[in-house]
Amino acid sequence: MIYCVYLILSKKLDKYRSYVGYTKNISNRLHLHNTSKGAKFTRGRKWKIIYLKKYKSKIMAMKEEYKLKKNYKLRKELISEYKKNEHFNTITL
Repeated sequence: MIYCVYLILSKKLDKYRSYVGYTKNISNRLHLHNTSKGAKFTRGRKWKIIYLKKYKSKIMAMKEEYKLKKNYKLRKELISEYKKNEHFNTITL
């Protein structure tokens, strides 16, 4: 089974919020976040996937999710890269 580690981003009044997670069904997970049925932190916002990486095992995905959650420098780099290309980014599921 394939597991995905993802970084989602939400923008509200020129303020960005990010959330990191892992899942085996990314389209369903994004739907849950956007319908306020995902993680409590993500409720009430519209989210876009800005980073996605696939892993062959759940354990590896969980380890990488933990690393990404704690690595604020990498998260900021991913977010700033997204903001530079925001008008050109068309990730859809």
